[in-house]
Amino acid sequence: MSFTFALQPKRKLFSHQEIEPGHTVLEYRGGRLSRTLAPGRHRVRRTGSYVDVDLRTRIVPVAPQEVLTADTVSVRVTMALRARVTDAVAYTETTADPWSAVYLAAQVALRDACASSTVEQLLARDQNMDVGSILQAARTAGATMGIDVEAVFLKDVITPSEIRSAALELITAKMQGQARLEKARAETAALRALANAGRLLDAHPALARLRLVQEAPYGAKVVLAVGDADAAAARPVASDDDR
Repeated sequence: MSFTFALQPKRKLFSHQEIEPGHTVLEYRGGRLSRTLAPGRHRVRRTGSYVDVDLRTRIVPVAPQEVLTADTVSVRVTMALRARVTDAVAYTETTADPWSAVYLAAQVALRDACASSTVEQLLARDQNMDVGSILQAARTAGATMGIDVEAVFLKDVITPSEIRSAALELITAKMQGQARLEKARAETAALRALANAGRLLDAHPALARLRLVQEAPYGAKVVLAVGDADAAAARPVASDDDR
């Protein structure tokens, strides 16, 4: 009695994996971290578990938040975070959703900052809007999970329609006032120039006659009387009896 054995092909224990720039891969064997793979081509075990972590900077938008300002006006504010992963191990092992934790911390800090600012300050987006406190809160939350929050950007402040109408009327009134002021200044400057020109013409009659000739339309007939000749004609002539 004879037996025939078929030889099974030997299963390969290793393969190769390409890791793109800006990424890192964590290798786990037996439920424990074995090594961290940098960008490039690596020989990996088929029995291992691998987690790809994106280390590139990203923008995290925060949905509009309905908050009350210091003057009890309800506004909707949106912002965005610029952040990146700096510790792939902490990012993977600390929590299931690290970005949600950073997102929540930024939301709470945004509400607190808006509650201490007026509508006018929010619309102006000046330093009275404490963006620094939001950045600090987001950084504190992200630091424990391997996330570095680099910046916070206040995007939109959406006010009620009544506030927007009042703000538009205020801007219109300011612009109209500036226009009337500039018009009055121009008229004052023109009157001052006319007054100076009038005094100059009074002091120099010959200049006034010259100006009259310059302003006369083409083909017009201008008759000028010379002052000295008129004075000579009006002077009485002595008679023979007076001599």
